[in-house]
Amino acid sequence: METAATKDEIREKYSSAARAVADAGTVASCCEPGLRCCDPITTGLYSADQAGAVPEKAMLASLGCGNPTALIELRPGETVLDLGSGGGIDVLLSARRVGPTGKAYGLDMTDEMLALARENQSQAGVENVEFLKGEIENIPLPDNSVDVVISNCVINLSADKDRVLREAFRVLRPGGRFAVSDVVTRGAVPDAIRHSMMLWVGCIAGALDEQDYRAKLAAACFTDIDVEITRNYNVEDARHFLTEAGIDVDALLPQAEGTILSAFIRATKPTQSCCGTSCCSGAKA
Repeated sequence: METAATKDEIREKYSSAARAVADAGTVASCCEPGLRCCDPITTGLYSADQAGAVPEKAMLASLGCGNPTALIELRPGETVLDLGSGGGIDVLLSARRVGPTGKAYGLDMTDEMLALARENQSQAGVENVEFLKGEIENIPLPDNSVDVVISNCVINLSADKDRVLREAFRVLRPGGRFAVSDVVTRGAVPDAIRHSMMLWVGCIAGALDEQDYRAKLAAACFTDIDVEITRNYNVEDARHFLTEAGIDVDALLPQAEGTILSAFIRATKPTQSCCGTSCCSGAKA
């Protein structure tokens, strides 16, 4: 289980990122002390058209590993929930896609990120958005209340991913879709990465093996599970922030190549109420 210190560490890192953007308009993912510096995981994720559709500070505060709004078709009138919504970029883009008859929720535990997201919402003039304070392990929405759950490199930050996936299943309506960007691993990941708190906050150290991710989704009752690898991270590209974490990159290279990947992860909540007795008990926990 996650300790309070771990959660506090994560909250402080993302609070610092939000303050960097709000106070100085600097890129949160690049060269802030203790944050990912010039991180290849966070770069090149959104098109110029998407960047132009949201306030600049929403782009600057983006700390994800993918673009979940590109994962799935969003239909007018649908309700979308973004787990760990940060500065609000994916919420605002989703809100435009579902239109005025739909709604987009953003959930975040960090006061500074929520304040930044609400500022970005005001500047964007998007009304069908609501930002909620809370934790992704305990989503403050009722059962069967959203059509789509998205997330952008946040589930890896949780030490209780099973509960996060059960909560996502709970709030989805029957037939609802789960579509997230996340970091996954393939094969053994060196302990130096797994045990680095900086990289945990940067969502590498907590990454699930791709097969474990599938198994956890199935245990939460999801079906139509698909893990599509979108990028293979080169350790050499990440030399700067790995070195800042105190890791000997040259020694790590032979062990780590091909082990850290980003993926589009999709699944569906069945239209029937449950996938089986054991799964039902897990889904309701």
